[in-house]
Amino acid sequence: MLLSIIIVNYKSAQLISECLQSARRFESFIDFEWIIVDNQSNDNSKSIITTEFPNVIWVDMGYNAGFSRANNEGMRIAKGEVFLLLNPDTIILEDAINKCLHKFIPSTHIACGVQIFNKDLSNQISGSYFMKGGLNHLLPLPYYGFILKQISTLLNVKKPSIEKASREQFVDWISGAYLMVKKQIVKQTGLMDEDFFLYAEEIEWCSRLASNGTLCIYGDLHIIHLVGETITASTNSNDKSYTNLFDKKGGQLILSNHLRIRKQYGILWFLFQLLNYTLATLLFFIGSFTNHLFHFENPFKDFNKAIGLARNVKLVWAHLFIIILNKPHFYKVL
Repeated sequence: MLLSIIIVNYKSAQLISECLQSARRFESFIDFEWIIVDNQSNDNSKSIITTEFPNVIWVDMGYNAGFSRANNEGMRIAKGEVFLLLNPDTIILEDAINKCLHKFIPSTHIACGVQIFNKDLSNQISGSYFMKGGLNHLLPLPYYGFILKQISTLLNVKKPSIEKASREQFVDWISGAYLMVKKQIVKQTGLMDEDFFLYAEEIEWCSRLASNGTLCIYGDLHIIHLVGETITASTNSNDKSYTNLFDKKGGQLILSNHLRIRKQYGILWFLFQLLNYTLATLLFFIGSFTNHLFHFENPFKDFNKAIGLARNVKLVWAHLFIIILNKPHFYKVL
């Protein structure tokens, strides 16, 4: 067995079925080991998927273990020499998995991804570069982020995200929607950090993987990623993006990003980020009130969003000492 493909399921039977159907159109489908790891969906996911695809290996976690722990369990039992972590809400185009594998195996790269498309076939961010201290996490902040973007433009700062990859593009980290890695490298580096429940775990993992070699995106190979279908449905969120900081999903995102910064860059950068988020929350209250008042609008128009952001930043403060100490802890707040 050369390739083991691991898909984490949480109430995503229909999406996984469509993903597997898209892969089954190609002869290579039968050459791969398909592992579905279920995060206690408590529905009929298993019967739906295993009835249509009897050769898949089904693993029950017994609880909602999140992305890292579920993928780790899949990698522990996988027989392949290469692992592919694949999101359930993906569609395989042009035999991309097989073509990617045969490019990747003889290469010196230790991990790779492909160019990801949105549903309308527009480009989606597939990989990125690191910014010192994770400063890019400040950019989605209302008002505060806008000011930083203007400063970055004036200083001609290189954008961290790669929306359209070249034929073979070196990156610092790869989107967790499609992340292929060699088993031997995982043995040397270790599995994903199980402190993470959701978000930022693949970034932290890639930062450790990179100590053993290079990571790349194959820009001439493509899949479709429907972006956040699973988590959006499970949290009743109206926003599929990764920049919504105001609802319950945003709380998990902010907490995970701060955790990643602590692990990758240390205590001082973590505190710097948290203080900036706190100041940005205050600016949002003042800025939104003043801006709407100036335009003769309801000055409390964004008040609920500001409250949501404040609540989510407070969540990080509540975990302050646990994060600083960096002792094992499951940061699940969804």
